[in-house]
Amino acid sequence: MQTRWEAWLFLFLLMLTPAAMADGVHSQKPQLEFQTNLGSFIVELYPDRAPKTVANFMQYVQSGFYTGTMFHRIIDRFMVQGGGFAVDFQEKSTYNPIENEANNGLKNEPGTLAMARAFDPNSARSQFFINLSDNKFLNFYKPDPAYFGYCVFGKVIRGMSIVEKMAKIPTRSVGKFDNVPVENVVIEKVTTLDTPVEPEQPVRAVPTTPSSKPALKGKKRG
Repeated sequence: MQTRWEAWLFLFLLMLTPAAMADGVHSQKPQLEFQTNLGSFIVELYPDRAPKTVANFMQYVQSGFYTGTMFHRIIDRFMVQGGGFAVDFQEKSTYNPIENEANNGLKNEPGTLAMARAFDPNSARSQFFINLSDNKFLNFYKPDPAYFGYCVFGKVIRGMSIVEKMAKIPTRSVGKFDNVPVENVVIEKVTTLDTPVEPEQPVRAVPTTPSSKPALKGKKRG
């Protein structure tokens, strides 16, 4: 026969278990594998820090939007940008722009993913970039269009060498596009990993080049 203490303990555990299970589900960080023609890399997303941005990004991933798009803008020691154009530079139709969540405590450090946008802080759509340096000038500073920053929502945890390989490809100008790699870098597929993987060693910061500019500022929308 149960004692009163055992009965209370059983009831407490019964009440706690659903909450604990729900918390475990919501605390999971999605991991995605990007397969490109140069190789694959894996990213981890942070829905706890940028929920709207991650939900928006996953919407594009799950619809297959990024398949066949390219990294169309590459600046070594700064960032690589993609997620908006097919290899013929046709811009893909996107969902509505999203709210900028740059004020989430995450920084534009090496290996992090952030949303590309125009000058309007709330203009990000599908385009994103991967930081190659510690780009402090892209971080949130204050709620002003010129200082709002670029929202970080994930990080490359494996295969950063593939991203760095992209960065070493020579670039050229194509029409109104600058810093276009002479060799197409194409996203062949993005898949969600069912089994989480452990991250590789942390990416180290390298100096930012003085000529670096914020992603997409004054150009095409993200």
